[in-house]
Amino acid sequence: MEIILLSKSRGSMCRLPLGRSTFILAMLAVTLVGATLLRSGYDAATDRAARILIEDSDGSVTALWQRELKAQREIIVRTRAQAQQDLTALALRLGTLQAHVTRLDALGERLTAMAGLPAGEFDFSSQPALGGPAPADREQVSVTNLVGGLLQALGQLQDREEKLFALETLLMNSKLQDSIYPDLRPVPGGWISSGFGLRTDPVDGKREFHRGVDVTGRANSNVLAVASGVVTWAGRRPAYGNTVEINHGNGFVTRYSHNKANLVAAGDKVDKGQVIARMGATGRATGQHVHFEVERDGKIVNPVPYITAAAD
Repeated sequence: MEIILLSKSRGSMCRLPLGRSTFILAMLAVTLVGATLLRSGYDAATDRAARILIEDSDGSVTALWQRELKAQREIIVRTRAQAQQDLTALALRLGTLQAHVTRLDALGERLTAMAGLPAGEFDFSSQPALGGPAPADREQVSVTNLVGGLLQALGQLQDREEKLFALETLLMNSKLQDSIYPDLRPVPGGWISSGFGLRTDPVDGKREFHRGVDVTGRANSNVLAVASGVVTWAGRRPAYGNTVEINHGNGFVTRYSHNKANLVAAGDKVDKGQVIARMGATGRATGQHVHFEVERDGKIVNPVPYITAAAD
């Protein structure tokens, strides 16, 4: 066996004779070289593929964890925002609730005073005593449940507040009616020295109609307004002397005459029991006393029932 070699530069052939053993060795060498090259290429390809696979795998896991962490962060942010909103709403409702409680406490104290109830029995400045065993199936308190409970309590307080204000209005109207109703003696400790109706005039002895009652007391005694009202006249009149006239509303007018001195002026607002004059004997009088008249709906009426009501 021979190997033919062609020379490109010379254009001639060269023959190399090979024996059988030499040929086998050559083929083995070629096979080994090819196998080595193939193995190297396979290993390189395998390493590259493994490296790509590992890199892709690591990248996928990292991206997955990043996406999961991002989602968790978003959930936490939303939860915190919702919790903050609930707490803000809770704070606002709590402030409103406290304001309503304060108003109800003040209203309760006013109503207690107006109704004359015992202060110790209705003490709005202290918390009422409460207690009792805890239920076995008690629910866990949550912000949502707490806000819902506060809203319900707020609604109940608003309802109670409206009813209490309505009650206050009724009591105030009743108190106003009491204050403007004549039922007080014009002279504390005084007594009636001349009644209402026909009588013998103490000056000239003639029969006349006495339009009021004469109330006598100690010299310089205080003359009191028998009801709350507005002074419509305060000055001197013939025969009546120094006179105070008060309009109490609801058709009631009272007059106080023969005063030594008037202590109020026209336009003044006076309260029931307020001192309006000093008892005297000005005008047509035989001694110190107060001539007291009551006019109702434009007509002179007997003042005795109102003075008797004060004595009762």
